[in-house]
Amino acid sequence: MLTGMLGGKNNTPEQLLKAMNMLGMGTLIEGNIKTEGDIRIDGKILGNVTVNSKLAIGETGMIEGNVQCKNASIEGRVKGNLHISELIFLRKTAIIDGDIVATKLVVEEGARINGKCSMGAAATSKSEHQQHTSETQQAKLKSEQA
Repeated sequence: MLTGMLGGKNNTPEQLLKAMNMLGMGTLIEGNIKTEGDIRIDGKILGNVTVNSKLAIGETGMIEGNVQCKNASIEGRVKGNLHISELIFLRKTAIIDGDIVATKLVVEEGARINGKCSMGAAATSKSEHQQHTSETQQAKLKSEQA
């Protein structure tokens, strides 16, 4: 039972951070993913991905949605914007179709970026402010529509 192993009530925050999640090749998930621990993606995700630790996207991995994480190592493809609070490492097979905001960026020869790139602590804090403002505006619109 997976819930008992990873999502049980007795797990400490430290145990959740050590949890390694994997999405295998040939697997498709439609919807948003949030995790406290590391995650490796070799399949396809149609939705936003929020990781409070490290994200690894293998050569066959693909995300169609926005990504927010602490650190990332990307060999596959992302169609969406990336907000990385620390380090993003783009391997030679990586393809990014979207904007990148990161504190540090490493790009191997052959990696492709089709979008804007903002780096440094000022860029990540500005992006976080813009994201908070956008979320506040979306919540206000929802309450007005109700």
